[in-house]
Amino acid sequence: MIQLKCIVELENFFKQYYSKCIPPVEWSIAVEKCPPEMPGELTVNCFRFARIFGDRPERIAELAESFLAKHQEINQVSRVKAFVNLGLRSETLYRSTVADLPTLLATAELEKDKRKRILIEYSAPNTNKPQHLGHVRNNTLGMSLASLLQRVGHHVIRVNLINDRGIHICKSMLAYQRYGEGVTPASSGRKGDHLVGYFYVRYNQELKRQIDDLKKNDPTLADKGEEELADHTEIGKTAREMLRQWENGNTEVRELWRAMNSWVIAGFEETYVRMGVKFDHTYLESDTYLLGKDIVADGLECGVFKQRTDGAVLVDLGKLGNKVLLRADGTSVYITQDIGTTHKKYNDFHPDSQIWVVGDEQLLHFKMLFEILKKLGHDWSENLYHLAYGMVNLPTGKMKSREGTVVDADDLFDEMFNLALTACRERCDDTVSETEISRRSETIGMGALKFMLLKFNPKTSIMFDPEASVKFEGDTGPYVQYACARINSIERKAEERGLDFAKSAINWELLSSKEEKAVAVSALFYPRILQDAAEKMDCSVLVEYLLGLAKTFNRFYRECPVLNAENRELQTARMALCHAVRAILTDGLDTLTIGVPDAM
Repeated sequence: MIQLKCIVELENFFKQYYSKCIPPVEWSIAVEKCPPEMPGELTVNCFRFARIFGDRPERIAELAESFLAKHQEINQVSRVKAFVNLGLRSETLYRSTVADLPTLLATAELEKDKRKRILIEYSAPNTNKPQHLGHVRNNTLGMSLASLLQRVGHHVIRVNLINDRGIHICKSMLAYQRYGEGVTPASSGRKGDHLVGYFYVRYNQELKRQIDDLKKNDPTLADKGEEELADHTEIGKTAREMLRQWENGNTEVRELWRAMNSWVIAGFEETYVRMGVKFDHTYLESDTYLLGKDIVADGLECGVFKQRTDGAVLVDLGKLGNKVLLRADGTSVYITQDIGTTHKKYNDFHPDSQIWVVGDEQLLHFKMLFEILKKLGHDWSENLYHLAYGMVNLPTGKMKSREGTVVDADDLFDEMFNLALTACRERCDDTVSETEISRRSETIGMGALKFMLLKFNPKTSIMFDPEASVKFEGDTGPYVQYACARINSIERKAEERGLDFAKSAINWELLSSKEEKAVAVSALFYPRILQDAAEKMDCSVLVEYLLGLAKTFNRFYRECPVLNAENRELQTARMALCHAVRAILTDGLDTLTIGVPDAM
């Protein structure tokens, strides 16, 4: 990571001064932004060195102040308690940041010995319905985190596990048999996942009708829940029988299953393409659901698991409780499959760590899974992570797949596109073609959606407002995109005037205003922000930074004319600063898998 010479030399000074008392711990001086009410651009916090050096924080700060006051890169030093505030010479500040942009961007990459092979599983849709808003947040978190981890140098393996079997799949199949009349995506003109999702809703409508009839005919059932009564209905029993036939390899059931799954997966692919979602490998639950049974049997033989008197196999997880791994009839439960799938992913790719992007309602499931794998003696089980995320809703309310009230992903994409289209048409003149307006609107709409979903820590449950997210002002994706588009416009106008900053020697000393320096200071922190966000597995850290840099640039743009600066030398210097801002914003948005239109 890029470092100022004065800070590197201050580290060396401390190492020498405290050579006899520094314990063998890894430490470095990480500068911070100076508070706006204080003089200077950067701050060194000496409180954090008290234990390391075995000295008072104020004494350490005094030494730092004295050393830095004499340094040629510093033009101002002040101390408040154990905080040392630094004012940098303009040439030093810009040389260490925007003047060497390739180095600045490259220093976000970790040293080779810190890079890992990381497998991240996300999306994991069911083939009984189209993807909805919850999947959109999952996909956005998964692909953006994968991109972020790769950006800092890790080797990332992107994996999807499609849940393509089970009772929920049979529900759609049974409804199709009864009510489909041979319809296909081609004959109906509907996406395959939407068509199959219709039959899932149709099944649940019929199930509800039959449950209501049961309760009418037997008042003692009035307080019973749907799950409890489902297997007492004709349609519920038939769906269970269809699942049994599928597991026994019934030819007719399997053919229908393959056909309907192919429709859904083709529909998923269209959704993924529009979002920019990619995977290195896709597993199917139909291929993996039996994998864990042999592992459980081995664990039972080794005494890791135990068998109940009824034949069921379970594991004692201490405070987490007991967990059944095989039912009394020998059939597996969902965690059994996850045990097997986790082994398979490890054997297939040998990652240093595995990450699951799954909603926080599965917190207990993953705690149990990880504990089981530890009990089985796998050293790699120490590096398994559940990236849990909260609910996401629209102002219109919660979603229920079985009632057909979900916020469909494709419909949401269309809404975002149309909102962006309206905004673009208001801003574009008659010289911009409809094709170009549509292209911009897709980039802006999808970018606004992703940016807003990434703006919050994943654990946060959020209310997503499409109209607010697509505004060009405020803490939105289009606000950051617009900063890039504004710089593009500046460069186009400069080219028309024959002004080429790339071929000019930049006099960075000219950029001495607080607004100009604030841009360079923000740029200095970009590599650290990328690494912090990756370490925390939290893209909101990067989102917050990009919003801050865009705001800092806009303040500079308002106060410091670029093309109308008083002389050509100052024009080229400010243009070079603009160019650096766009490069960082574009790199950051690209890391979040968000595109940038040429103009807005």
